[in-house]
Amino acid sequence: MLAALVDQLKTSGLQAAPADHSYAGAEDVACDVCTGRKLKAIKSCLTCLVSYCEKHLQPHYDVAQLKKHQLLEPSNKLHDNICSRHDEVMKMFCRTDQQSICYVCTVDGHKDHHIVSAAAERSQKQEQLQVRRANIQQRIQGRETDVKLLQQQLEDINTSADKTVEDSEEIFTQLIRLLQERSSEVKQQIRSQQETEARGVRELQEKLEQELTELKRKDAELKQLSDTEDHNQFLHNYPSVSELSESPHSSSINVAPLRYFEDVTAAVEELRDKLQDILRDMWTNVSLRGAEWLLPEPEPRSRADFLKYSCEITLDPNTAHRKLLILKGNRKVTLMSQNQFYSDHPERFTKYCQILSKESLTGRCYWEVKWGGTCVSVAIAYKDVDKTQSEFGFNDKSWALFCYKKNNLFLYNKSRTPISGREISRVGVYLDHTAGILSFYSISETMTLLHRVQTTFTQPLHAGLYLWFTGNIAKFCKLKNKIKSVFDPY
Repeated sequence: MLAALVDQLKTSGLQAAPADHSYAGAEDVACDVCTGRKLKAIKSCLTCLVSYCEKHLQPHYDVAQLKKHQLLEPSNKLHDNICSRHDEVMKMFCRTDQQSICYVCTVDGHKDHHIVSAAAERSQKQEQLQVRRANIQQRIQGRETDVKLLQQQLEDINTSADKTVEDSEEIFTQLIRLLQERSSEVKQQIRSQQETEARGVRELQEKLEQELTELKRKDAELKQLSDTEDHNQFLHNYPSVSELSESPHSSSINVAPLRYFEDVTAAVEELRDKLQDILRDMWTNVSLRGAEWLLPEPEPRSRADFLKYSCEITLDPNTAHRKLLILKGNRKVTLMSQNQFYSDHPERFTKYCQILSKESLTGRCYWEVKWGGTCVSVAIAYKDVDKTQSEFGFNDKSWALFCYKKNNLFLYNKSRTPISGREISRVGVYLDHTAGILSFYSISETMTLLHRVQTTFTQPLHAGLYLWFTGNIAKFCKLKNKIKSVFDPY
């Protein structure tokens, strides 16, 4: 059979390659039988370990013995099937060593190993592969479904955003129109009042000018009489000079500082401040609702990570107890023995010496408080926390870290959690509003976790301070990334 095959190959090899066949390039698998310029191989034979072009492959379709050979797509790696030790085709597989081997290897180096044919191992692996493919295809279907859902969600987001922008523009247009109308009304009222007041002033001014003219005339008569040298003439004319009567308008003139319209200005300013507060709080709620779908990010693990979320905190004078003195750009506060000069405000703490930040806190925030004195509470609270009867941590709208020498407590809704005894002079506070995480840290040469809360926040929060004794002082720090982070739980 081999002799016949060789003769046939020699005969076919001597024939010129048809002009319409493609020759093998640098990237192609060439026919191993072609002489001279080689044609592209269309199949490789695992039994012969030879690659064939279309013409030289024909015997594998015509010769009965060759039909049993295993053909595959052209490959340059056929000789990878030859055992490097015995120069034999590797038709066996050693499951013990998980490698392909030849027949000689079964008794030389792999004796007593679990050996099967390569075809049997392939069949088993093929089954495993089919199972894995089925799992992958199932996951593909799941992911394709997820992608479609996300695509639909994206379309819904875009549609909703477009409609919301349109509605918001209309609402803001209405709001601007309303403000313009109110502005026009205020302007009209001011001008009307201006005209009324000015008319009264002009009328009085005209009467006073007439009186002034009469007075000047009378003064001229008196001067003329006074200058008369003839005594008899002076005495003769004196009775004709009438007595000067009192001005009927002098009592109606009210000389006062110009404050005619300051009350209107104050009212408009108050309206502006209230509108700003409403817009800030409502905008925070809008931002919160817009961020709820975002995937949670991992919690910070180093101080550098915390500082990425650092925020500038300032104190709100409208919430300050009257004995609190605010310093250094509203970032520092101290407790005085005497009341300070604060105007009345509905947001002011009246019983306990507490204060809130001006900024409302949402998302991820980090800040640090440094304090001195006897005792302080570092807190966080909703804006509508009780201002008249309750301390931070003694209601369900505030959370507080109470620091007193080595007696430290975490307070919430009158519940007290002791913190390990250590003196704390600088406190770090981390808030993840969306995830409902609140953590307190002791800051020194290291960063030590004191207490961590997992809850659900329903409103924007404000940083808070409670100074217990006269002379206590606390301030919000300007953060610099200089402190090493070491997590020492409790």
